[in-house]
Amino acid sequence: MRMVVALGGNALLHRGEPMTVANQQANIRLAVQGIATLAQTHELIITHGNGPQVGLLALQAETYKAVQPYPLDVLNAETEGMIGYLIEQALRNQLPDRQIVTLLTQVEVDGNDPAFAHPTKPIGSIYTQSEAEQLAAERGWAIAADGAGYRRVVPSPEPRRIIELGAIQLLVQAGVLVICVGGGGIPVVITATGGIRGIEAVIDKDLAAALLATSLKVGALLLLTDVDAVYTNWGTPAAQPLRHVSPEQLRRYSFAPGSMAPKVEAVCRFVEQTGGIAGVGRLQDAAAILAGQAGTLVQSLHRSSG
Repeated sequence: MRMVVALGGNALLHRGEPMTVANQQANIRLAVQGIATLAQTHELIITHGNGPQVGLLALQAETYKAVQPYPLDVLNAETEGMIGYLIEQALRNQLPDRQIVTLLTQVEVDGNDPAFAHPTKPIGSIYTQSEAEQLAAERGWAIAADGAGYRRVVPSPEPRRIIELGAIQLLVQAGVLVICVGGGGIPVVITATGGIRGIEAVIDKDLAAALLATSLKVGALLLLTDVDAVYTNWGTPAAQPLRHVSPEQLRRYSFAPGSMAPKVEAVCRFVEQTGGIAGVGRLQDAAAILAGQAGTLVQSLHRSSG
């Protein structure tokens, strides 16, 4: 089966973990073990998150005052290359006979998307409330609660079109394992003259993964993160995992914005638009999620009953 596998940024760099290259390399080595197993019997296209990493680059840029900080589209390109390189190298060590390539990918958004007026996408480190409020005052950030802490939030417009889709299709057809649309892709808009221009935003990587999977007409979409399943009543004593569920059933529940909500929306869109299957769960459970033995497996009512 051909499938898109999306690796969450917080799964590659665990919450509260120092953002060192060594930590990311260690986490990615563990992540690709499961991916390499899947690649033995399935055709994979890999994408990934970059929230912690793009936030780190933004913080590092703030310390050098000789030039203006780089915009988020450029930072996204940097992290797409960096994380793609780490994943590609780890995969090559697991799959020495496979052709693997990382492709910097631009994704078109609408410059008038309402998201630009309402930042929601968390990036960077987790702070205490007082730390976050101080940084927001100093740097003009928007901040929001994230678990027990607070993070910077930035605009997250809807992904509309993958600019390099044709190149991705050619590589996949040639048998290449492609790592692409990292961090949701590099956000760009189309100008009045038909050109392409980067824009200050971070595209949600789950929605971009759904767009990638739908555009490529794959059979499955796996969203692999640091949470073992989609839960109802998350964070309360009544929390319950959803194991086998349809998009119709998922849409009856509410989920945390900027966290599980985009994942739920992504898998619902993919299943509704393609009739394929989608899964959400932990990196180490990838094969079990696909088999319906772990995580949350999402498929249409018709398919699940048939």
